[in-house]
Amino acid sequence: MITAQTLLLLTNILMGFVEFIIGLRVFLKLFGARAAAPFVAWVYETSQPLLAPFEGMFPTSRLGGRLTLEVSALFALLIYAFLGYLVEELIVYLDQSSHRQSKTV
Repeated sequence: MITAQTLLLLTNILMGFVEFIIGLRVFLKLFGARAAAPFVAWVYETSQPLLAPFEGMFPTSRLGGRLTLEVSALFALLIYAFLGYLVEELIVYLDQSSHRQSKTV
């Protein structure tokens, strides 16, 4: 049986990866990384499905030359962090609730 601690760990790992990939994308775009570089292309391809729900919400700002600020990606970082927090709180709540029920039975 999967414990609440295991679910919390998996949630933290998943949300950490999502936040890292999007944060890395923001950093690479901000400093004008070449999209033709294999690592940069991988980051952009991996983060694209995560950002799809947020595309077009905010304009992408050009800061001069190749420097780009993706405000939608920054917004996505906030939303994913909040969703991760909600999932963790739900796991803790359900775990505590099941412990209370097992003590009363």
